[in-house]
Amino acid sequence: MLNFAVETAREAGQILLEKFGRKISITKKGDINLVTEADFASEKHIIERIKSHYPKHSILAEESGASDIENEWKWIIDPLDGTTNYAHGYPCWCVTIAAEHRGEIVLGVTFDPTRDELFAAEKGGGATLNGRRIRVSETEKLSEALLVTGFPYNAKDRADFARHFTEFVHKARGIRRDGSAAIDMAYVACGRFDGFWEEGLNPWDVAAGVLLIEEAGGRVSYYDDSPFSIYAPPICADNNLIHAEMLEVLR
Repeated sequence: MLNFAVETAREAGQILLEKFGRKISITKKGDINLVTEADFASEKHIIERIKSHYPKHSILAEESGASDIENEWKWIIDPLDGTTNYAHGYPCWCVTIAAEHRGEIVLGVTFDPTRDELFAAEKGGGATLNGRRIRVSETEKLSEALLVTGFPYNAKDRADFARHFTEFVHKARGIRRDGSAAIDMAYVACGRFDGFWEEGLNPWDVAAGVLLIEEAGGRVSYYDDSPFSIYAPPICADNNLIHAEMLEVLR
């Protein structure tokens, strides 16, 4: 099943890559939330593949929503994470696919076609980047950490987000904002970032990333350190070594 997800993500990524940088149709889902014809083309391909290979499985996709099928297996899909980046020609976007079995994420794949980087994880089997095992960073102090976050679409209405961001600016070595939560989390899993936090995300944004980080030795929780569910933000994820310090800020 993991091989299927890897192949499907690579194929969908190629569809996106072929359209990248060209003039494409763009529409709005909100004041600043975009969707492109590339999103739909990628999602159509992924869903057709799933229905062909696993016709009884349910599907939750960003653009199509939830399928009518109820099953203990569910595929959770973001056909293009980082749509605004994609629409502006900024090469930080990806395809991300996860599978949930009886409420537990058991596999996750995030593919960045612009760098040909494929992150994959299977429950209990570790996490990899292009087939090589990855681990979270060994940074032990928040003051030495490079963090990453995303700005919620309604950031202006979230006073806590501005407060958290300001405090992390003062306490961490640096903060980045790349515009793709799935890539951000994959980078935590492979040690490029030490920690990640964000509000207002959806299941398809984080499903694969949660498994990647946990299988790479990291930790994911809510701001109060309670167990995290992909169906309810916010999220704090890191290398486990700076988790307590991050939660001190986020609480």
